[in-house]
Amino acid sequence: MSLVAGSYEKFIWGFTLLSNSQTLNPLFSYPSHLSSIKSVAVSGPVVASGGEDDTIQLYDLAAAASLGSLHTHSATVTALSFYAPPHLPFPRNLVSADASGNLSIFDADGFVHLTTLSVHRNSAINDLALHPSGERALTVGRDECLAVVNLVRGRRNCCLRLGKEASLVKFDASGDQFFMAVKEKVSVHQTEDARILFELECPKPVLCATPAKNGLLYTGGEDRNITAWDIKTGKIAYCLEEAHTARVKGIVALTESDGATGDDDPYLVASASSDGIIRVWDVRMAAREKPLTEHNTRSRLTCLAGSSLKFKRQRPQDGKSKSKVVKQQRALSGKSKSKVEDQTIEV
Repeated sequence: MSLVAGSYEKFIWGFTLLSNSQTLNPLFSYPSHLSSIKSVAVSGPVVASGGEDDTIQLYDLAAAASLGSLHTHSATVTALSFYAPPHLPFPRNLVSADASGNLSIFDADGFVHLTTLSVHRNSAINDLALHPSGERALTVGRDECLAVVNLVRGRRNCCLRLGKEASLVKFDASGDQFFMAVKEKVSVHQTEDARILFELECPKPVLCATPAKNGLLYTGGEDRNITAWDIKTGKIAYCLEEAHTARVKGIVALTESDGATGDDDPYLVASASSDGIIRVWDVRMAAREKPLTEHNTRSRLTCLAGSSLKFKRQRPQDGKSKSKVVKQQRALSGKSKSKVEDQTIEV
């Protein structure tokens, strides 16, 4: 397992969880941005971080090395998300959002800028979520709107007035439902028509959330707890009370592999707090309310992202001819983005 965290002090932290000793081993730590880091994203061996210096920094997690930076945005990079198809061990696209309401799309092969869309005009985007199919994205902003973006055509489909500012938006593992956080409330919606199924009431504002493949939604925030919600019933499955001494800023639920198909039961959950401590929990022993391991970064952490326990690379089966994947880029006309398609050609 690998974890990446950003901080107010411009530092980015990289860790790996050693399975034999169950400890967090630091991989790297250095000031990668000129100002505080607002968001991080991990997909396979690739890491991206966005900060208030209007840049996106890229890293190779396996080599613990920098891959360069992207300077497309002219405002604070507020959210990042990778799209990785289930059958590939590496990402295909990177989507980023900024404080001026723009959404940028990159090809992860070479990180070529494809297009930039004006989604929330002159209003900061608080969060973005990519559908598991990679065909659409949801964004929420300070203009109290929920925007639906068609990533295939490269345009905004619609914008729904919420009446309140949402800070978080997330899809579940299947993409059939999505979640929005507005202060203390987390609403569960049907993806097809955005209909509200039910609301989850938290004691204090929610600052981070992550869905798991076993039907649970983990939330954390000002209450310093990590709460696991059953999204089928809307009830609390269990709660790690006083998980940190300060507000929880990031939660990561880990499954067996990135893009795994199936209902893998994640038993490792990592959390980061403003107190600078990153903790890993074995939720099978939730009653103990003691972390499996922890590391004190001595900095004010702002965000957390993580990769899976291991990567499953597909190999050609015996007795069958090998195949290679040829990437073909087709630029759509107008302002639509370039769409990258994978075609398997029998050799």
